[in-house]
Amino acid sequence: MFKFALLPVVAAAAILGSTLAAGAQTSSMSLSSSMSSMGGAEHGMPEGTMGGDGVTYTGAPDLQGAVSLVVAGGSIGHFSITKAITALAGAATANAEVAKLTKQYGAAKVTSFVTVQNFAVDDAVKVATAAGVKFPAPAVKGGALALRVTKLGLVNGTYYEGTMLDHLVSHKIHEIVMVDIDNKFGAAADGNYHRIADQAHVDLAHALGVNTVKLAAYH
Repeated sequence: MFKFALLPVVAAAAILGSTLAAGAQTSSMSLSSSMSSMGGAEHGMPEGTMGGDGVTYTGAPDLQGAVSLVVAGGSIGHFSITKAITALAGAATANAEVAKLTKQYGAAKVTSFVTVQNFAVDDAVKVATAAGVKFPAPAVKGGALALRVTKLGLVNGTYYEGTMLDHLVSHKIHEIVMVDIDNKFGAAADGNYHRIADQAHVDLAHALGVNTVKLAAYH
């Protein structure tokens, strides 16, 4: 269960850096092996801005953004991206987006995206809680939360899911979760998750009137 308490973000970053050291080292070893087997690809996609990871961010995470997004998606440990989008932009926008993505990518890939996205959030919560991270009480909702989360993923105006995750939960937890996804669902499903997430966040930003957010080449 989440531990809600006011904690300076800098202190949280220190906790992440020390408590997750062993886990990050293990993840790095698994990641190196996975990358070598895929010919330099990372999590089933090209590295950096050629894929869905964008530019690495290693600063303090936005714990308020993280906890607010988790709660928007339902009960702790049972995150639903469809519930989250509904909470962020309303049922009409959420339904229209699911229909749009299904037409664009196909039902199977969208179903995989939803499954992996939900797992990623729940896994990040599990890893952070085990590390002793204390989250503030959720305080951001609706469109404000949608724009806050999307802005965390921007690199020169282009949205990248990986950059957003670095800002939201820290680069260390992001990498641990990505390795967990690769192990559970396969690297191709990980890449598919990033691709559709990039598109979904851009669509959401545009639906909320922020048309300057650009789509990554990997989508």
